[in-house]
Amino acid sequence: MESFVLRRVRIDDVQFGEKSGVEGTRLTVSERELRELLLEDRFLKDVKVEIARPGESKRIVPIKDILEPRAKLDPEQEVFPGVISDLNYAPGTGTTVVLDGVCVMTSGRLVNFQEGLVDMTGPGAGFCLFSGKNNVVLVMEPAENISKHDHERAVRLAGVKAARYLGALGRNIPDYSETVYPVAGPVELAALYPHLPKIVYVCQTIAQGLLHDNYYYGVNAQGCLPMLVHPTEFMDGAIVSGNCAAPCHKHTTYHLQNNPIVEDLLDEHGKTLNFLGVIVTPVRTAFGEKERICRQAFKLARMLGAEGAIISEDGGGNPEADLMFATRLFEKNGIKVVLVTDEYAGSDGASPGLADITPEADAVVTNGNGNQRVTLPPMKETIGVLDTVERITGGHSGGLRPDGAVEMEIAGIMGSTNELGIENLRTIAI
Repeated sequence: MESFVLRRVRIDDVQFGEKSGVEGTRLTVSERELRELLLEDRFLKDVKVEIARPGESKRIVPIKDILEPRAKLDPEQEVFPGVISDLNYAPGTGTTVVLDGVCVMTSGRLVNFQEGLVDMTGPGAGFCLFSGKNNVVLVMEPAENISKHDHERAVRLAGVKAARYLGALGRNIPDYSETVYPVAGPVELAALYPHLPKIVYVCQTIAQGLLHDNYYYGVNAQGCLPMLVHPTEFMDGAIVSGNCAAPCHKHTTYHLQNNPIVEDLLDEHGKTLNFLGVIVTPVRTAFGEKERICRQAFKLARMLGAEGAIISEDGGGNPEADLMFATRLFEKNGIKVVLVTDEYAGSDGASPGLADITPEADAVVTNGNGNQRVTLPPMKETIGVLDTVERITGGHSGGLRPDGAVEMEIAGIMGSTNELGIENLRTIAI
């Protein structure tokens, strides 16, 4: 049986230096080297590289995407297949090196209003795992007179290039920890564990146009039907976020690389369940498209012999129609479903939290209420453009106080109610 190895190189500090490299648990970043790499793209006019460490009085806004630095141990193999690498390379096997404790953030002028905020200290930090990371922030200035779509593409590719560039610095570091995952197909898995319940994971990814898109192997998911992937493909960046959904619950590329549902199912595989694989499903806008995609996802699950499914949402509002349609279809045909979502239930939590419901959805995990209000104190330094806090999702006109404090909903904090369950808010049964 093949295997996939995730090799984590621990990083506790990031500094600037003349040459990029890793020594002990310190990452040194050459701004010159990184700028030269990124400015090869003619759609970028300039890039400034900033560093934000845990506990520093820094506010980062607006943030488009967040990625974890990763690279294959074998230079002949690649992460982020189809994005900036060989279209024919299949990820999810071999050894992938991770700079654990580091994130790449893409920032600069707003591409679209649904971009987010991270505070490195204070009450906002409690809502966001990225506040505890050493963040390399790319503050990008787009070329003149380009479209929003070209701007988004340039920012997305810059994040991927930077994540791969930094990840490769960990290849020859002797101190690391490793996790080994088996790689096998559903037929082999069914034979290995015939006594365990067969489970699939259905992972929604927004594909709605208007800058609400994700990319499968570099292809805009708008043109895709559901795709069966091995869980470890997520860890190699087979799905990259270009998604401008609300910051609190959109899946950044980091969330997809570190999908906790995938990791937990792999941990339980062969013990309490038989994890057959992941069905990645695009979320379109029209009801006809939603029905077609849900039926295709169900067909794949039934062909695999699934007895149970976890379905996670991406975004909010109309994706809940997909959640409920799929739940009815699965449950009425004997496949038990658990849903993972979040809510927009009003600032007092008293409003309906979901745009659609169905009686079959009787096992639901929610990861928080995006309408929860917070006041974030002023920070000593802003990375990015501070006044965008009044225009991003969760912000409002007048929300930026004269002293630099911010009144907003946690909808504007990156990942605060992430629907994969990776963040600090949680469901408590009462």
